[in-house]
Amino acid sequence: MTMIEGIPEDLAHVDLDEKRAILDLDASLYPVEALYGAAYVFIDRCYVFLDRPAPQKLRIVVTPKSLEGGEAQLRQVVGELANELVSAAWRHQITQENRARIEAVTMQAISGAMGPPSLDDLEDFDFTDEAFEDPLGIAMSWEEKYAKKSDPAEETAAKGEEE
Repeated sequence: MTMIEGIPEDLAHVDLDEKRAILDLDASLYPVEALYGAAYVFIDRCYVFLDRPAPQKLRIVVTPKSLEGGEAQLRQVVGELANELVSAAWRHQITQENRARIEAVTMQAISGAMGPPSLDDLEDFDFTDEAFEDPLGIAMSWEEKYAKKSDPAEETAAKGEEE
């Protein structure tokens, strides 16, 4: 086993005989979901093995499918995997902190996909809301927007004939 420069030996090491890199992680720092997410990114170019050698330890063993760069390639894979682990753990934390919002948006999307409201729903709906602001005139009807503008003199003559 060869230690990787700049990384503690008990965290990551390279086994050149087996052409693999081994990372031992503290389970309190990385949720298992983050471990799965990070490992998934590498399955197209590496064989990935996940293990729990002790209750508070997680282990990732990555073996590149093609090892053309030798030890340098293994070191690069370890660095990329370490970065991806941090990224996946951060995404997991953000998801956990925003779970209520995510669920609310999802429920709104699902309820909107359930179809139009029933007559009972419409009966309970309050249609007395104030008109919304439309500074760009987007909600203007076609007739209002493209109606022929009449001559003010003709309008006065038309009003005089009606009286």
